Amino acid sequence: MSFTLVILGRPNVGKSTLFNRLVGQRLALVDDTPGVTRDRREAIGRLGDLDFAVIDTAGLEEAFDDSLEARMRRQTEAALAASDVAVLMIDARAGVTPLDRTFAKWLRMSGVPVILVANKCESRAADAGLLEAHSLGLGDPIALSAEHGDGMADLFTALMPFGPEPAADSTDEEGADAQAAEGKGPVQLAVVGRPNVGKSTLINRLIGEDRLLTGPEAGITRDAIAVDWKHRRRPLRLVDTAGLRRRSKITQKLEKLSAADTLRAIRFAQVVVLVVDATAPLEKQDLTIARQVVDEGRALIIAANKWDLVADPRETSQAIEDRLSTSLPQVRGVSVVPVSALSGHNLERLCDAVLSIFGLWNKRVPTARLNDWLLRTVDAHPPPMAKGRRLKLRYATQVKARPPTFAVFVSRPAELPDAYVRYLVNGLREEFGLAGVPIRMNLRKGKNPYA
Repeated sequence: MSFTLVILGRPNVGKSTLFNRLVGQRLALVDDTPGVTRDRREAIGRLGDLDFAVIDTAGLEEAFDDSLEARMRRQTEAALAASDVAVLMIDARAGVTPLDRTFAKWLRMSGVPVILVANKCESRAADAGLLEAHSLGLGDPIALSAEHGDGMADLFTALMPFGPEPAADSTDEEGADAQAAEGKGPVQLAVVGRPNVGKSTLINRLIGEDRLLTGPEAGITRDAIAVDWKHRRRPLRLVDTAGLRRRSKITQKLEKLSAADTLRAIRFAQVVVLVVDATAPLEKQDLTIARQVVDEGRALIIAANKWDLVADPRETSQAIEDRLSTSLPQVRGVSVVPVSALSGHNLERLCDAVLSIFGLWNKRVPTARLNDWLLRTVDAHPPPMAKGRRLKLRYATQVKARPPTFAVFVSRPAELPDAYVRYLVNGLREEFGLAGVPIRMNLRKGKNPYA
């Protein structure tokens, strides 16, 4: 990228709305509630023929203790230090506030070039605030409406001196999957789980820095935040997500938005690490999340966090295995890795398991081997009779990977029992080493050559 742009301002002035417009996607959560954004979010932005990295930040607060607001401010300070240009955004309808003046003074002392943006200028109610913005000493303000796209041409003109060279277009989702399968693109890895099980702490420990907000408070993470990293020279894109509670307990609009963002992260992931609390492993909500991951066809790994607090590791491991075998039989052999995000115990093993399951998720089985297996499987246990006639399984082929999807041609697909389909899926899993990977099987009816 030619340069890095950070968007700053007090809470609820429209920073995330501008971020979404620059990146061309609704990546950041947007709501009228102040303080929606907490972690800093990075993405590739485009304005005209300019390509650049853009960082969305939490609303600036005057807090310098160990509170959540102070930790959010430190994340914003780190984002400013890594940027080439800053956009200070104010709400023109509310006018210049004392907090705006405080942060304008701070930015003047930082040495980073600053572009002053007066947002919400879509009506005459903003005229007074726009004029007042000149008093901040940051040059002429740009009148903008991030929600409606007004004033983006003026912002483009202000950004041009920082790097006019264009970059290549980004690939689509299928292209990203194909690149990752060939070892070129990053593996999309989502980290999910209930609130306060240690998801953000786990990612911070992996990358070796306090990139994500953590603390004893439950529900700190609201947005799905992506962080690029490498393991054994293989690029990974780690996505931290908000904790998922039971749907019946979610009543606030903001939590509903966070839950929807987490489910979206699961849909776009390739591998999902489900973090569970090892001191109370595999509660009903953990299994609900696991089923959602499997239903989306994503590769699943379970990280049993806080393993250093477990009194009897052997008994706990056995309890997890027993619960999985009874409550999640559709993906037999899911890897369970005991870890400690605080101490770093077994994180190397967890990353190795991610790369291993990603390889299985991309696996293709030759058609000849598949039909040899089908013949032996049917001979060992023939399908049942239906209306006095034996069902015939004629042919099998793999139609796609990610996840492995197979088509089996049956004389009368609608009459093949679900129990026999599960028998075939389990046989596939054992024969071709697809433990822990979702397998999809489509039953098809071959064309009648005499029709």
